[in-house]
Amino acid sequence: MLIEEKYKTAANTIKQAQCLVITAGAGIGVDSGLPDFRGDKGFWKAYPMYERLGLSFVQCANPAHFENDPAFGWGFYGHRLEMYRNTTPHKGFYLIHDWIKRFKLDYFIVTSNVDGQFQKAGFSDDKIYEIHGSIHYLQCVKPCTMSIWKNEEHIDIDYNTMRAKNIPKCKFCGEVARPNILMFGDYSWIADRSHAQSVRYETFMENNKNKKFIVIEIGAGTAIPSIRYTSERISKYYDATIIRINPREPHISKPHISLAVGGLQALTEINKYL
Repeated sequence: MLIEEKYKTAANTIKQAQCLVITAGAGIGVDSGLPDFRGDKGFWKAYPMYERLGLSFVQCANPAHFENDPAFGWGFYGHRLEMYRNTTPHKGFYLIHDWIKRFKLDYFIVTSNVDGQFQKAGFSDDKIYEIHGSIHYLQCVKPCTMSIWKNEEHIDIDYNTMRAKNIPKCKFCGEVARPNILMFGDYSWIADRSHAQSVRYETFMENNKNKKFIVIEIGAGTAIPSIRYTSERISKYYDATIIRINPREPHISKPHISLAVGGLQALTEINKYL
């Protein structure tokens, strides 16, 4: 099938749907200028300092740093926090908004991203399930309580060393605070906020189980396949068509739709037929 035919088919599928689930990985942010950390080379392109240190994304995204060397931990996550705060979501987010309103779609978003870009683009916080947590929330590193609170910190970073000059503190015990994000090998992440989101998501799916679903999956790869599995589970149990948008790993069998382009391009082209 020619790609223009795929765009047209995708548009017709959206028109016929009653419920929309957006499943999104790091690739959705690329058109907003965010790095997707694809492999060590992709990570080092975004963070050349860590290449000089010979450190991978997995090694940097480790909760042990907040206990053993919090200036290092907050150097990495503090930079990401400010980057996400300063990023404007691309036009594709707003095209989805328009489709939801125009076709009266109920919706939910499931994302592995911790950047808060969907909320920034105006999607309801009650309609988002962040499976790995959010950088915009904090918790105690120990943790001393199960509390999670909004991250209103501003991290000053020495960009020559990628080390933080100031360290957020737990507002309950005064120890180091860390982002409420599921990291690699994590043993102290408080999942309560994410779990509450998952309950809302499951309730949404159950309440709409007899409606016609469509899944638009954007920028979700196979290295950490949580988002792809989510899309495929929805397809299996709710007879949903998946529109898989991924320039590198687009493959999916019919009747699903595979679009080997970036998120913004795919959404813009689909919109021409809507």
